[in-house]
Amino acid sequence: MYEKHGAALAAYARSCGLDHASAEDVVHQLFLKMLGEKAFVPQLPLAYLYRATRNASLNLRTGRKRETDLQAAEPWFAHPNGNQDEVLNLQQALRELPEEQRETVFLKVWSGMTLLEISEVTETPLNTVASRYRYALEKLRDRLGKYFQKRG
Repeated sequence: MYEKHGAALAAYARSCGLDHASAEDVVHQLFLKMLGEKAFVPQLPLAYLYRATRNASLNLRTGRKRETDLQAAEPWFAHPNGNQDEVLNLQQALRELPEEQRETVFLKVWSGMTLLEISEVTETPLNTVASRYRYALEKLRDRLGKYFQKRG
């Protein structure tokens, strides 16, 4: 599970507002907890991992709210062609979305979850999740379309 989902979980923690090191720490601690003294396998492991990552990230971020200044230029993702400008532009566009929309897009696009699974992870009604996804895509199309028009 760690090899398959660890990087996506860390990126998800980054989208929840953590720096790179803290995001990796959250994911590592989560897996250590699952393998600890009282090892357990949740009924829906992937949904559990994302919900636990979300909760731990938000708790950590809340605790550090006054002390952490997130680096806008620190990448969340790696571009397949190594184009760092596109990565940073995408991150900025995602950062400009309301938190709930950013989370929904991340879980759908980068984690491959269905809207129903996202509804379960975020404990949000399915129709609300679908609306958040639709609104976020509209905003991203507008924002990123302008970026690509400038480059063209």
